[in-house]
Amino acid sequence: MIETLDTPHGPARAHLHPVDEPRLAVVLGHGVGGGVTAKDLVRATRAANEAGASVALIEQPYMVAGRRSQAPAAQLDAAWIAALEQLPFDGLPLVTGGRSAGARVACRTAAATGAKGVLCLAFPLHPPGRPEKSRLDELEQVEVPVLIVQGAGDPFGMPPAGPNREIVTVPGNHSLTGDLGTLAEAVTGWLARF
Repeated sequence: MIETLDTPHGPARAHLHPVDEPRLAVVLGHGVGGGVTAKDLVRATRAANEAGASVALIEQPYMVAGRRSQAPAAQLDAAWIAALEQLPFDGLPLVTGGRSAGARVACRTAAATGAKGVLCLAFPLHPPGRPEKSRLDELEQVEVPVLIVQGAGDPFGMPPAGPNREIVTVPGNHSLTGDLGTLAEAVTGWLARF
């Protein structure tokens, strides 16, 4: 089921994957160039459903409009917050997250959306080959539990574990397709704590 959502920066789309009698809502965003059909997002959605969560995969307005280049961070964050406010998840505890750039948006907006946890698939700690351009501050500002599933050979770096921050490493790179089974187990197990 797909719903169009109004945001300050154009329409977004929510791909809804509900379960009967959900105990939790999980909302995930996509990476810069990929959509909501990325293999890791699809597998994480199934794992979340198995953990009793209804899931929404959000397509940002720039993607819905067919643009290849990502919007600025402030626009992504504003569109994300607006989209989440329109989802049919009233009263359910909320976990937000996404893959790569979508994970960054979820981290930056965790407090504003009232998220109880943040699920990061392939968090891009820094641009490839540019460790001095760290985005660790985006992770550090999150005050709720964070799960990061990261490829062992990810050219975007390996985020450190920290208070309330768990890292699960899988074989492969930024695509996270090296071991989707381990990814799914990590997501299901972590969501069971909420």
